[in-house]
Amino acid sequence: MAKIVSLAEAVGDNVRDGDTVAMEGFTHLIPYAAGHEVIRQGRKDLYLVRMTPDILYDQLIGVGAARGMKFSWGGNPGVGSLHRFRDAVENQWPRPLEIEEHSHAAMANAYEAGAANLPFATLRGYIGADLPKVNPNIKSVTCPFTGEVLAAVPAIRPDVTIIHAQRADRKGNVLIEGIVGVQKEAVLAAKRSIVTVEEIVDELNPPSPNSLVLPRWVVTSVAHVPGGAFPSYAHGYYPRSNAFYIGWDEIARDRDSFTAWIKENVLDARPEDFAKHAGNKPAKAA
Repeated sequence: MAKIVSLAEAVGDNVRDGDTVAMEGFTHLIPYAAGHEVIRQGRKDLYLVRMTPDILYDQLIGVGAARGMKFSWGGNPGVGSLHRFRDAVENQWPRPLEIEEHSHAAMANAYEAGAANLPFATLRGYIGADLPKVNPNIKSVTCPFTGEVLAAVPAIRPDVTIIHAQRADRKGNVLIEGIVGVQKEAVLAAKRSIVTVEEIVDELNPPSPNSLVLPRWVVTSVAHVPGGAFPSYAHGYYPRSNAFYIGWDEIARDRDSFTAWIKENVLDARPEDFAKHAGNKPAKAA
């Protein structure tokens, strides 16, 4: 059953050196505050998993917390490259980074296989693509019923999945609204999970038609962190900070400017600092 705890306690209890860690959230609800707490607590040798690694994983890679990454498309959305990611791959700074690249479809299916406790996922994909030439974890299987040859990839089973959501009730049930991405599958596939939320409320009702509820028995820890998805957006709460994504390109290009930014905004900061980004709260919220 989910426990409502501080973010520091959630990360301390659930994220361990050497873990495979998934931090999901598609376009919005990216768990930046939780990622910063992982950095503050000095976790290392993490194997990062994410469908679309962007600035948050650039930060984790840049501080040397990651030994590898499984992903599909990596970049600063709408801006360009992830410079700390590139520096790690091209120059092994601050340490070498193992990479395993997949398509979006393969990652989504691999999470779903992990959530179903299956060893691998099959899909109609990679036809005519070059990724199988460089990724030995993309294989093929033949359907025993039709003879069709399908792509196969290992299931994703993180040690811990971290997501951000709009609300949780006081029992630990979690409500996600807007673009739901693979958050549900990523949580169900993991051994442990952390959910940071904008609000703790008495009742989750009324959820919107495009929403899902993660019941408390599939969540390990819930932490109240208003603004915890900034600079991405939280549907119904605050918008995406396009200026931050543009500004990050210059910050991350240089190792010294990156290191200085991390010290000021992560190492010397607190989860409570994200609250200034929290915005329009639902009228019935507690």
